[in-house]
Amino acid sequence: MKRQVTLDEISDGKLYGLNDMVKADCGDCKGCSACCHGMGSSVILDPLDIYRMCTNLRCSFEQLLDGKIELNIVDGIILPNLQMTGEEERCPFLNHEERCSIHAFRPSICRLFPLGRYYEENGFRYFLQVHECKKENRAKVKVRKWIDTPNLRENEKFVMDWHNFLKAMEEIIEDSSDDNLMKNLDMAILKIFYMKPYDKDRDFYVQFAERIKEAESFAQMIKR
Repeated sequence: MKRQVTLDEISDGKLYGLNDMVKADCGDCKGCSACCHGMGSSVILDPLDIYRMCTNLRCSFEQLLDGKIELNIVDGIILPNLQMTGEEERCPFLNHEERCSIHAFRPSICRLFPLGRYYEENGFRYFLQVHECKKENRAKVKVRKWIDTPNLRENEKFVMDWHNFLKAMEEIIEDSSDDNLMKNLDMAILKIFYMKPYDKDRDFYVQFAERIKEAESFAQMIKR
């Protein structure tokens, strides 16, 4: 999701790498779940997020759409996000103790928080969002440890590949005046990356790379 703000407005003005220390550790939150309420449609889910949810909850993408996630347009492309529910607009995965019931396989945006990603030409670095987390006096923690993601270098490549793919698809949509093209491309992205089940016995990242090629071929075909 593109944000029309400067880093100076939302961060401490610094950019961080995986081995840098950053004041992000909120001490296991200690009962606070403020960031799990009122997030609107901002917790956008990438293909790995959905893969993890479907695998660990033993459900399909369509089953998640029944009260757990919803679809919204993000920069011209239909993508899933966590669906905030009830008057409190709470995350559907909060339990009765206001704790995350899927913490072990929580979405990447949740893993990052209160960090964000700053994309550059050949990769990205991390920044600390200074107005988002309600927890005061956070402790320093290494970025790598805070993100808590297996195969982190491979994961960062996936994040960059997904970011670049979406940018390319956005450009195709922006350059076209054909509504049918936009609908066909949106549906293809949903089907290829989200709706079509992944093989649990094969590496996710290998399957994702295959689907990138499939989607790019489809996009080139409908542009003709």
